[in-house]
Amino acid sequence: FIYVSDPSWCIHLEIMKAAGLEVRRYRYFDGESKGLDFAGMCEDLEAAPEGSVVLLHACAHNPTGVDPTPEQWAKVADLCARRGLHVFFDSAYQGFASGDADADGSAFRSFVARAGDFPSMCLAQSFAKNFGLYGERVGTFSVVCGDSGQAAKVLSQLKLIIRPMYSSPPIHGARIVKTILSDPDLSKKYTAECASMTARIKEMRALLRTELEACGSKLDWSHVTDQIGMFAFTGMTPEMVDELTEKYHIYLTRDGRISIAGVNPGNAKAIAEAIYAVTSSD
Repeated sequence: FIYVSDPSWCIHLEIMKAAGLEVRRYRYFDGESKGLDFAGMCEDLEAAPEGSVVLLHACAHNPTGVDPTPEQWAKVADLCARRGLHVFFDSAYQGFASGDADADGSAFRSFVARAGDFPSMCLAQSFAKNFGLYGERVGTFSVVCGDSGQAAKVLSQLKLIIRPMYSSPPIHGARIVKTILSDPDLSKKYTAECASMTARIKEMRALLRTELEACGSKLDWSHVTDQIGMFAFTGMTPEMVDELTEKYHIYLTRDGRISIAGVNPGNAKAIAEAIYAVTSSD
């Protein structure tokens, strides 16, 4: 079994099913508080059979924008170790959670520090978003091994999968990332640009919330500024989303996830007024 958060990036489910895995869900998002249902998450993972795989979002959880605290991550690590669960991290937004790529890697590094406590641990990392390389689909896959012998066996198995699948990966995007991360000056500039982008997203969160409250909405929109990363998981229903699209030509996924990166000072008021119109009970 592989345990995936509820909700999660929808393609996670398609990938796992296509790989022949039985997908089970663990509770993650609390619809009432618009925050983390940590008790439910732990209860579901405690019930997972030994040897199951648990998929964890490394930072800036998609679609909710809600991450565990460092203390909660430590408890999840203890749970996975005690229950004998394989740990699989997905990192697609490193640098977009806090604005500090190094800080955003703290969760999976804390697991790596005790990797011997888990049956296995791996990390799938994408540079599509944080390097603006969507068309290149560049990333890495890392497996933590106990020794060089185990590493050689794992690499051999990965090559057997890779060879008939895509043989040689596209190299252009990978070389761009390698060039930047191998150069101290470029790395410093990249880190500063990540921080600048994250700061802008935070500003747009605050602006959207301010505009929603200015409309006179009786709903609590604090989750818009509490959540992190590129998305706001608004809590709007599919029917509300449909009305936003059909009536106001505002486009978002039907689970209510808005890309905050698409909000700007010129459209925030119009977006807020439309959201108020479809969520207001008046």
